[in-house]
Amino acid sequence: MPWSNIGDWIVSRVSPLAVSMGDPAGIGPEIIAKAWDARETHHLPPFVAVGDARAIERVWAGPIARIADLNAGAAVFGEALPVLTVSDAGAIVPGEPDADGARCALHSLELAVGLVRTGAARALVTGPVSKSQLYAIGFSHPGQTEFVAERYGVAGDNAVMMLAGPSLKVVPITTHVPLKEVSALLTIELIVAKGRATARGLLKNFGIENPRLAFAGFNPHAGEQGALGREEIEIIAPAIAILREESIDATGPFAADTMFHPRARTSYDVVMCCYHDQALVPLKTIHFDEGVNMTLGLPIVRTSPDHGTAFAIAGKNLAEPGAMIAAIRMAGEAADLRASSAA
Repeated sequence: MPWSNIGDWIVSRVSPLAVSMGDPAGIGPEIIAKAWDARETHHLPPFVAVGDARAIERVWAGPIARIADLNAGAAVFGEALPVLTVSDAGAIVPGEPDADGARCALHSLELAVGLVRTGAARALVTGPVSKSQLYAIGFSHPGQTEFVAERYGVAGDNAVMMLAGPSLKVVPITTHVPLKEVSALLTIELIVAKGRATARGLLKNFGIENPRLAFAGFNPHAGEQGALGREEIEIIAPAIAILREESIDATGPFAADTMFHPRARTSYDVVMCCYHDQALVPLKTIHFDEGVNMTLGLPIVRTSPDHGTAFAIAGKNLAEPGAMIAAIRMAGEAADLRASSAA
């Protein structure tokens, strides 16, 4: 259920969402502020930004309320953007990332995860971070998805990165790895695990009772019956057979170049892709300004805008907030669905 004003929130006693700000030198602070500006237009659920409030003040002249805990945000959300401030990010300069900003981004993420884990917040939305800056301060995870999964004790194979827009959902079975390594990483066990987690996630987060999973082939033309590669025959098809034996509606493998036109998109609920760009190129082509990254397989709801820090335009009032707005709205709707299912 969407919330359009603070009165609804107070009466319902529903916890807010925790939105980690991401890198303070990127566009995260700007798009969070613009999402708050658009809260009534888009019927967004109440949320609290987690990070250094100065990062928002650098790029936005709107009202900010520094709060000490999430409950304090209830009294101000209708009039100001509530910000739960973490450690000082140093000298914040939009478009110029540094180690202090990376540490602030990591602390913001850690605090936001903790707020959801304790029940103080009902869902997690993560702002964009710079992986290179995080790696420079010792961050050892491939990305925020893996970090959050570890904090909840979820095995990597059971945490699924799904990218979603209004007319397309995709899952990359392998994610941030070199393309030359994908074939060796694709296994029957991995595909089955990702398929199971995706089917469960579509039910829990979207209410899709019998989700339709369409699997893309790895090779051109889905291997041409082995003439262009045998991954489809030896790995993908056997995995699909196992999923079907478990009553999961899994089909394929299909030639990837025929799967994303408008008619094809009506025949499935999600495309299971073999590698990163096979999934993200069509999603970003069709839904660039409204794509959402949702992690399936977690005991909580976690979403993120499907774009990066965009340092080149940070501080220039050019960032489009559509993906952040969509991420906040999707997180709220999924949290509502989970709560109603558990009632």
